[in-house]
Amino acid sequence: MVENKTRATDMDVGAFLARIEPAQRREDGRAVLDLMARVTGEAPKMWGPSIIGFGTHSYRYDSGRSGEICRIGFSPRKAQLVFYLAAGLPGRDALLAKLGAHATGKGCLYVRKLADIDLAVLEALIARSCAFRAPDQPARSARSSSII
Repeated sequence: MVENKTRATDMDVGAFLARIEPAQRREDGRAVLDLMARVTGEAPKMWGPSIIGFGTHSYRYDSGRSGEICRIGFSPRKAQLVFYLAAGLPGRDALLAKLGAHATGKGCLYVRKLADIDLAVLEALIARSCAFRAPDQPARSARSSSII
C-alpha cells in the first residue's frame, strides 16, 4: 500500500517560519500560527516540509486507503497562504462569501494577505473546521475527509 508523503515531522516550526520570504508572508504566517494555536489549544507541528498543522485527523477513502493528516493546518507559501480546513463543513459557503479576497482549489483555501480578509470569519472557519474534525468523531469518507 502507498504511504502518505505528508507526515508529521520533528522539524522546528519557528525555524521554518523564520525562513519564509517575503517578510509580509512570514508575519502573516506567525499571525495564523498564533490564531490556530489559540483556537485549537494545541501545539503546532510540521507536516512534511512546509505544512504547519494542529492535531491529527484519521481518514479512510472509499477505496479502503486510510491515513492520518493534521486536523487543520496552513502553509505560508511564497505567493499566498494556503489553508487546510475541513471540507463538507456546514455553512462553509456562507462563511467564504464573507471572508474577503480568496480563492479555493480542489482542497485548499488560498489567501494572498491577511489584510485582504476578515480575520473574524477566518477564525470562525478554523474553529468550525476543528470541531467538524473532532478526534472523537468517526473518520469520514473520502468526500468529507478532504479539506476546503
